[in-house]
Amino acid sequence: MPHRVVDFFRSPNDSIHSIKASVQRRSNPSSRSASRERPTRHSSAASSVLETAADQTQTPSFTAPPVKMAEPARGREKDKNNDAHNHRLSFPSFHLGSSKTFKEPAQNPNAALDWKIESPPAVLYGDTENSTGALVSGQLLLKVKEEDFEVESFGAKLEIHVIQKRPFTGHCQQCVNQTTEIKSWSFLGEPTVLSKRTHEFPFSVLLGGHLPASTDNSVVAIRYDFTAEAKTKTGPAVKLTKRIDVKRSLPVPELPHHSIRIFPPTNIAASVHYPQVVHPVSTNTFTLRLDGIVKHNVEAKSVEYWKLKRLSWKLEETVETVAPACEKHAPKDTPEAAAKKGAKRSDARTIAHADMHSGWKSDYSPSGCIEMEIEYQLAPGAKAACDIKSEDGTEIAHQLVVEMVVVQEYAPVAHPKHVTPTGVARILRMHFGVNLTERAGLGVSWDNEAPPIYQDVPPSPPSYSCPIPYESVESVEDLTLSRSRQEGEAETSSGSRAPSPAYEERAPSSTGADDEVLR
Repeated sequence: MPHRVVDFFRSPNDSIHSIKASVQRRSNPSSRSASRERPTRHSSAASSVLETAADQTQTPSFTAPPVKMAEPARGREKDKNNDAHNHRLSFPSFHLGSSKTFKEPAQNPNAALDWKIESPPAVLYGDTENSTGALVSGQLLLKVKEEDFEVESFGAKLEIHVIQKRPFTGHCQQCVNQTTEIKSWSFLGEPTVLSKRTHEFPFSVLLGGHLPASTDNSVVAIRYDFTAEAKTKTGPAVKLTKRIDVKRSLPVPELPHHSIRIFPPTNIAASVHYPQVVHPVSTNTFTLRLDGIVKHNVEAKSVEYWKLKRLSWKLEETVETVAPACEKHAPKDTPEAAAKKGAKRSDARTIAHADMHSGWKSDYSPSGCIEMEIEYQLAPGAKAACDIKSEDGTEIAHQLVVEMVVVQEYAPVAHPKHVTPTGVARILRMHFGVNLTERAGLGVSWDNEAPPIYQDVPPSPPSYSCPIPYESVESVEDLTLSRSRQEGEAETSSGSRAPSPAYEERAPSSTGADDEVLR
C-alpha cells in the first residue's frame, strides 16, 4: 500500500482515470486483474514496474485477453466528451466568484478627456470651526481628434461619497453609499461643434472648512469624487473620473500640554508634559514625574516606598459613525422611531503600544521622585486615520493611555537598607487626548497667500458731513485770490511802491534785424 502513495507523488501527471483505478483496486480486489490490464495513457515508469512485479506474484503465467464488446456510437461520443472534461478538477466547497465577465464601457475613439490641477494639494488648515477651507482649481482638457466634432453637452460635478462598511441594512447599495453634491459645472449647455485641437475648460471650487477629510477605516470611508462627462452626437460619451485627496492639518502648539493627576488614597501625584498634536510618521516624546512616593511613619519609625515595576503605554483609535437608513429601509414615522433613522457603529483598536521594565530615575530621599522621558511612535503598518469630526456623526479620536504598576515596600528608619515588601500593589492609569493630523509642510491657508479679489475690495472712504451749505463755501483758490487782492490794495493805499507790470513794453530798436527778432 505505501508504494501507491509514492507512485502518486512521483507521477503528478497521471490522469484522473489512473487515480480512480487505483482507488477501485484497493476497494475491490476481484476487479484488480481486469483494471490492471487496461493500459493508462499517462502512467509513469516507476508505477509500471511495480505493477508488473505485483502481477507476477499474484496472477498466473498465462491469461487470456479479455473480449472487448462493441460500443455504440453514442456511447463513444459521450466517452470522448467525458475524456475532454475529465482533466479538470472541481472543488465544490471553494467559491471562486461569479463566472460573469464585466466589460469596461466603450470609449469614444474621436476624443479624450483629462485634467490638470493647478492649485496645491487640498489641505484644510485648522479645526472645523476656524478653518477657511481649501481651494481647488484646474483645467479640463478635451482633446478632439477629428474635425467638426459635435458635442451635445459637457459638464462636471464634485461629490462627497460616503461608504458605510457596516450599513443599516446589509446587501443594500443605497444604505451602503451616500453621495452629496458640492458643486457642479456646465461648460457646454447646448450642441457645439469643436475643432481638432485640445480645448481647455477651467474650473475651481472652495471646499468648506467644516467638511471632513478623506479617510478609509474599518467602519466608514469618505472620499471626494470628481466626474466629468461630454455627451457626443455619435458614439459613446467621453467620461473622466478622478479622486481628490483632502487632508486636514492642525497647528502644533509651541509648548507641550501639562497635566497633573493625583491617585488617592496614596500620595502619589503624576506630572506629565505631552504634545497634544502628533503626526502619523513622527517620533513623539512625553515626560513623566511621580511625586509622593516616600512616606515617613513617625510612630512606627519606618519609611514606606512606592517602587515602579512596570510601565506600559498605548495609543488607541476610536471610530464612531451613524449608518443612515435609505428610504426603503427607514422605520415608519412613529414617535418612537422618529429619532432613530440610523444605526450607530463604532470600533476601537490599538495602533501602537510598548512595555517598559526599566529606563527611569528613582530617588528615595525624603523628597524623592521618579522621572522618565519616553518616546513613542506609530507602527509603519498601522494605517492610522487622522482625527475627524463631521456633521453627519462621523468622529475619529485618539488617546494616549499610560499604565503603571507600583509596589509598596517599607524599611526601618535605623536600617534603611533592610527593605521588606508589604504585598500591596496598585495600578495607576492615565488617559490623555491627542490629535492625530497630517503635516502642514510649507503650505499655508489659501486666504493668507492669495491676493484679494474684486468682491473683497472695500468701498471708498465715507464722506464728511458739513453743517454749512455747499453754495456758501468758497474754494481754496477763491480764498487765496481774495487774500492777495486785499494785500495789494493795502500796499497801494500806503504808497510804498507801485506794483510792477507783468510784462514790460520794449522800445523799438534802430535796426531792422532786431525788429524781425521781436516779431
